[in-house]
Amino acid sequence: MPPLRPHRRAFPVLAAATTALALALSATACTGAPRGGGDDDPGGRTTITFWHGWSAPSEVRAIDANIARFEKTHPRITVDVVGGIDDDKLNQALRGGGSKSPDVVSSFETANVGRFCSSGALADLAPFIEKSGLDLAKTFPKTLLDYTRFQGRRCAMPLLTDAYGLYYNKDAFKTAGIDGPPVTWSEFLADAKRLTTPRGDGYERLGFLPNYHAYENNIQHYLGSWGPSYFGADGRSTIAGDPGVKELLTLQRTMVRDLGGYEKLEKFRSGLGDELGAENAFHTGQVAMQMDGEWRLGMALDAKVPFEIGVAPMPVPDGRRSEYGKGFLSGTVVGVSARSRKQNAAWELVRFMTTDTQAVVGFANDIRNVPSTFAALASPDLKLDPRFKTFLDIARNKRSNTQAGSVDGGAYLLTLQDFAYQYEKGAITDLPGGLARAARQIDADIRQAK
Repeated sequence: MPPLRPHRRAFPVLAAATTALALALSATACTGAPRGGGDDDPGGRTTITFWHGWSAPSEVRAIDANIARFEKTHPRITVDVVGGIDDDKLNQALRGGGSKSPDVVSSFETANVGRFCSSGALADLAPFIEKSGLDLAKTFPKTLLDYTRFQGRRCAMPLLTDAYGLYYNKDAFKTAGIDGPPVTWSEFLADAKRLTTPRGDGYERLGFLPNYHAYENNIQHYLGSWGPSYFGADGRSTIAGDPGVKELLTLQRTMVRDLGGYEKLEKFRSGLGDELGAENAFHTGQVAMQMDGEWRLGMALDAKVPFEIGVAPMPVPDGRRSEYGKGFLSGTVVGVSARSRKQNAAWELVRFMTTDTQAVVGFANDIRNVPSTFAALASPDLKLDPRFKTFLDIARNKRSNTQAGSVDGGAYLLTLQDFAYQYEKGAITDLPGGLARAARQIDADIRQAK
């Protein structure tokens, strides 16, 4: 299977936060209620349209195989599939409606569920779920249910899951005399130092590249080890008062300092290979440990790395060893357009793709992602590398977490990330003051979005 698409990452959506916020505001400002409904004949023949973001040939084949499974078991429903659709195009189509607009849509960006739900772009699925008799709590892990609803409204269902863990070079660990993966962040930093081999004014090998610009090192992935709330019951940002956020930011800057300093690390980072290519720094042995999603294992194996790959959960704070095994989760979500006139048929596709065990397992096998349901996670039909079990366990872990939903589509994470960039390089030294300013900006942006 070829490398996964760049937009599987959670952070690129933040780079377009301004556009996302504008779209969310436009969606909210549309006049009139969505002209959709579930009044189509549940037993009649019909054609529905499904839009998704996958684009790699192997992924498109996997989608087509899944749709073929659905059409075989639901012969009265034909599905027209359109791929390569990003969330900006998706939002425009959902707002516009019309005969060519989608009935079912999927998104890679869980951070956007808040704006999809609050703007009314996606239909409320509660009536369909109730009619189908689905027990969501017995079907999906809690974190997945959390990131597919917003302020009590469920407008999406979990499709496949992305779980973040630690990849490590077992050969480098053995050479350095390290017995196994670190459990706590202090152990992690100690190991990163032991694994680092200098060369000139740079590195022959770096134990870990901590900089926020490095591959998957955005702040919400790091914060999976702490599990912050992000917002309080009143809807206001809690980052300024959350001890976990301060602990992470302090720890990360300590790692930057102890592993060579910001400028030296950034110079090293600028010379590394593309994240999604064979020259990824973990593949080449330039870094010995890396935070990444479940897809990295398959990509590293495809690259035929010359060392044994280890996979483990990310470390936890020193005082919380008992929580080891949890991690950050995100994933693909799927929903029904609020403007669709074929919502009954659309729901049948959503229900099949997200809850049919054979369909979920087959799709997970095809694109090497983590399945979303308890039944699929335990299925003997999963055909994945044994090391993949680490990610299955992270997905099942009750303490695993994700970022909070918001009406601004995750723009608040961009604000927090921008502050983190400035703090890691020393441009801002007042951590409490900086977090307080960031929290005020987040609150102001959310008030505007509302």
